[in-house]
Amino acid sequence: MSILEIKHLTKSFGENEVLKDINMTVNRGQVVSVIGPSGSGKSTLLRCATTLEKADGGEISYDGITMIKDGKYADKNAMKKIKQKFGLVFQSFNLFPHMSILRNITEAPVCVLGMKKEQAEKEAMELLEKMGLGDKADSYPFQLSGGQQQRVSIARALAMHPDVLFFDEPTSALDPELTGEILKVIRELAEEKMTMVIVTHEIVFAREVSDYVVFMDNGYIVEEGDAHKVINNPQSDRLQLFLSKFNQ
Repeated sequence: MSILEIKHLTKSFGENEVLKDINMTVNRGQVVSVIGPSGSGKSTLLRCATTLEKADGGEISYDGITMIKDGKYADKNAMKKIKQKFGLVFQSFNLFPHMSILRNITEAPVCVLGMKKEQAEKEAMELLEKMGLGDKADSYPFQLSGGQQQRVSIARALAMHPDVLFFDEPTSALDPELTGEILKVIRELAEEKMTMVIVTHEIVFAREVSDYVVFMDNGYIVEEGDAHKVINNPQSDRLQLFLSKFNQ
């Protein structure tokens, strides 16, 4: 059953058409990786799907609730429900520097979901333990490495109990040595059947972890399908050229 449906999505910045008739379906428990060169529209697609950018046209719906159709967004109550269905992990962490790690994770569940502080803190500690950061609850972001901060960002997103979790190049701001620990967390979430959409330049990781891969170029979806088939046996000349630049 699908959790996210995108139909004929378009987005322009001035005269620059960034997304051109994008169609995409994400099913529950599925891991979808979006790959492609810089400027292909990958991050803009995620930003439109998570309301950080306004789409110009097309349709986006979550779990049967329409977020946008023909350029018109849903009303305030529907948008509130929709925004609780997804979480987003940024490439640059975006933690609140003045809050402890524990409060970074509990703030939204308490203030947005109305969760009791004790319950939010209990769940936050469980998530920190899961991320290997059980001893960092009272620390502040500046006291953590980039990899640790990104794991906190993932915990913060999971604390909202999203139906689908989006990652926008989650390892691009990290040193190569720290990339592995984030990919390990994502791999574990995939094993738990967490629904995820991952914009990534980690091609081998996308092939091994994803169920489905979408290749974008110049605002279009050029090729898509089973992750292993698409990456191991690309059909389009453009994807073949793109993959030739990676050691697989």
